[in-house]
Amino acid sequence: MTLKGMVTGMRNVLGRHIGKLFYDKGISFDAANSPYFPPMVSAIQRAELGIKPPMTYELSGPILDEEVDEVKKWTEEYKQSWSRTNITLMSDGWLNKVSKNEFFNFLIYSPKGTAFLSSKDVSRIKKDANFLVRLYDQIVEEVGDKHIV
Repeated sequence: MTLKGMVTGMRNVLGRHIGKLFYDKGISFDAANSPYFPPMVSAIQRAELGIKPPMTYELSGPILDEEVDEVKKWTEEYKQSWSRTNITLMSDGWLNKVSKNEFFNFLIYSPKGTAFLSSKDVSRIKKDANFLVRLYDQIVEEVGDKHIV
């Protein structure tokens, strides 16, 4: 068998194993477009023989904790950039068709990227002009009016 044939065969084996995980757990095929997917595959390829995959408790415990810490660090760096770049406050609303709950989501846009800020359940609230002014005032106070353009 040629080297090209061996590589093609190994790629097929890898694809089949990845596919089985996706099919078994109902993972969206779009997950393969995640920027985290190729580095994961590369890390697996570099792993030494005998290295076992993480257990459920590791994924839901220490590994998750490390990711939370990384996101918090990124968020702090993101907030520090606001004074230099300013931000745009964005919002949208949506209705959960099953529970009938209504939500407003708030996002921050800056040259560093877009980040989710918060979500408010507004299901049992009269959504008039006074309510919207109070809601936006809370969000502006939270991020600081001097940063918003």
